Amino acid sequence: MDRQQISRLAHADHPIAAPLDDDSVGRLLARAVPGGSARVLDLGCGGGEWLLRALAGHPRLVAEGVDVSETALGRAREAAARLGVADRLTLHRADAARFAAAHRFDLVLCVGSTHAFGGLPATLAAAREHLAPGGRVLVGDGFWERDPSAEAVEMLGDLTDLPTTLDRVVADGWTPVGGHISTRRELDDYEWSWTGALATWALDHPGDPDRAQALATATAHRDGWLRAYRDCMGFVCLVLRPTDGQ
Repeated sequence: MDRQQISRLAHADHPIAAPLDDDSVGRLLARAVPGGSARVLDLGCGGGEWLLRALAGHPRLVAEGVDVSETALGRAREAAARLGVADRLTLHRADAARFAAAHRFDLVLCVGSTHAFGGLPATLAAAREHLAPGGRVLVGDGFWERDPSAEAVEMLGDLTDLPTTLDRVVADGWTPVGGHISTRRELDDYEWSWTGALATWALDHPGDPDRAQALATATAHRDGWLRAYRDCMGFVCLVLRPTDGQ
């Protein structure tokens, strides 16, 4: 069972692959999506849930998504067809960090996929290359709510605290115009859903050769969450505009 398959199973009950509930996603999209016939790009779109919701709520919007998982993109295509928005959605199987488009976008999304670029600063640099004048970026990433343990840093990488994160974003030439800090409930709901969905699949498939790996992965993830990072990690989404207006 590879990483993509594990992710698919773990997110079965939580299609927004980040610690956000539906109301938070709706508010962020309302803040970030331009009106009219805007173009939206999601770098690391997975199953396309952000784009599907944006397309469903904005009938003149057109969108593109980029992801390395053909399985995830296939789910996005099927969902787009069910929702009647397939004609306004283009999907690319590609490395988001190397993706090149023929045009610029009014909104660039990257929520929970900054690892594909090597962190938040590199993600924002890549997003700027895709952004049309006057456009916005919606990005989501982790931060340290309090000093992390060495184990937490090893698991989640070189994050900073929230004020430092915002300071760096502003120093890179961005101005926040909206955002959301995930609540403890959102964070816990996401982790319970991730581990629970994967464990449920394993228990429902006792004869599957991947059952033991799925159970072990769910257990390891749960232990890491509870013992290493639950008390120190937060998650923030930011709606950003270039400070120079370009």
